[in-house]
Amino acid sequence: MDTAQTIQQVGGVFASIFVVATYTMRTMIPLRVFGILTNIVLIVVSYFSAHWATLLLHALLLPLNAYRLHQMLQLVRDVKQSVNSDLSMDWLRPFMTERPCQAGEVLFYKDEKAEDMFYIVSGRYKLVESGIELPIGAIVGELGMLSPSNKRTQTLECIESGLILAVTYRQVEELYVQNPSFGFYFLRLASARLFQNLARAEARMVEREERPAQAAPGTA
Repeated sequence: MDTAQTIQQVGGVFASIFVVATYTMRTMIPLRVFGILTNIVLIVVSYFSAHWATLLLHALLLPLNAYRLHQMLQLVRDVKQSVNSDLSMDWLRPFMTERPCQAGEVLFYKDEKAEDMFYIVSGRYKLVESGIELPIGAIVGELGMLSPSNKRTQTLECIESGLILAVTYRQVEELYVQNPSFGFYFLRLASARLFQNLARAEARMVEREERPAQAAPGTA
């Protein structure tokens, strides 16, 4: 048995093992890793067996699997970095779709079912009940995903025309299913943002209570 036949037989065995393994993977990163290994083995086997169509197919699939693996790993790194730094959700932008908004348009109402979240690119937007104006770069609506009732807690209105990016909760859930590490850091990030919002609300309450106290000596 010559070297080419040995490589074909051994490579065929490993390729079969990797193919079976890919069907047992429940998350995306291990699936992509085994997909890459399968591509490499089948490229080598196809070369020595002169199966050029198979070689071409897996030569095309190899960079695609490598890119998808890089994309998922980068997503986890970005979410982890956001948790440990500024709580930004910029990493979600590649998965979002553009939506233009006009002044006076209401993006969602209080108590309605929450199904998506938004990233503010331009324009001005206000949470009606609290009177809070959201800055460019802010994410709004993500906490509805974690609420047991999935209902909006406030109304969001556009007060100056602009552009937002939208992503559905279903898309975020798909990212979580594909990569549990993403889900873990996303929950930590959303929780940190919730505590941050609570701290801001408490600070505003304290500020409102202090104003009458400071004005009292001047009115006596």
